[in-house]
Amino acid sequence: MNKKVNKSDVLLMVVYFIVSFSIQGIEYYKKDAMLKEYLLDFPTDLITISAIIFLFVFWLIPKFVKEKKYILFTVLGVLILIVLTGIQFTIGYWTGESDWSKFPRGLDFVIKMINRGASDTAFPFALLLTKKFYEGQNQLLKFEKQQKENELKLLRSQIDPHFLFNNLNTLDSLIDSDTKRAKEYINRLSLIYRYLIKTKDAEVMELSEEIQLAENYMFLIKTRFGNDYDFRIEKETTIEDKFIPTGAIQALLENVVKHNKPNKNNSIKTVISVSENVLKVSNTRSNIISKNESFGTGLENLKARYKLLSHKDVLIINTDKEFIISIPIIKLIEEN
Repeated sequence: MNKKVNKSDVLLMVVYFIVSFSIQGIEYYKKDAMLKEYLLDFPTDLITISAIIFLFVFWLIPKFVKEKKYILFTVLGVLILIVLTGIQFTIGYWTGESDWSKFPRGLDFVIKMINRGASDTAFPFALLLTKKFYEGQNQLLKFEKQQKENELKLLRSQIDPHFLFNNLNTLDSLIDSDTKRAKEYINRLSLIYRYLIKTKDAEVMELSEEIQLAENYMFLIKTRFGNDYDFRIEKETTIEDKFIPTGAIQALLENVVKHNKPNKNNSIKTVISVSENVLKVSNTRSNIISKNESFGTGLENLKARYKLLSHKDVLIINTDKEFIISIPIIKLIEEN
């Protein structure tokens, strides 16, 4: 809870007292109250109620409840009610020229002040406390949202250097052996990097654009490894109005290459299939054991991003002959 008094807190109290004193003014007028009652009772009520509320909201609750000093909180709270309400009640008793012989004393005075103080401050106290609570909740939501965005940006930034490392050596050797192919390779590489730069702050991207990125990336893989890898894209549904985490397919294709070494006569066959709610990447596995036994940075990165973006999980089926990973398709506009 925000312990500082802001303008909206003051405005809320001002509106409350205007309404409250207007109602009290009508009651005073009906009972033919004296002028000094108007001049002293209203300012006293204003000061007393405000003091009690602000002492509770900005001192007692943050200091003693937070530190779990509940007994001290209760004792101090009761004392504040008795003292401040007692002063208010005494002034009101005097302005109304009441019979002092009937003025409450001892335990009767204490009980009456606690009841009166609690009654007078209950509604405005609830108003202000509720306001501060929801302000705190909004601040927490903003903080969580900012933290989530920062984590996503950090995870996205891990893709670029990892991707670059896998391609520079290939490009270097290709320039010497096939200039024409090297130019196409550079063109595709530039398209990928242009896309990465354009989407560097994007959490998700349209599936159609991600597939275009994947096609460029598959060209790089085919250029680097020849017939070692075979790719196919199957679209079982339309790809409009569908989204996935930015660079997701690239990360999955990178995982295929990183963890599968083809046999001499058998290429690694990879199928990207798009259904209504899931994008699935499946690939055959060779008998050659990869040196990279873990799922790798790219896949772990993607799984971490999905935890931040969606309540649905990434599903993995890992057998001796096939590796399948299914990622949920994100729909920004849910159908009724």
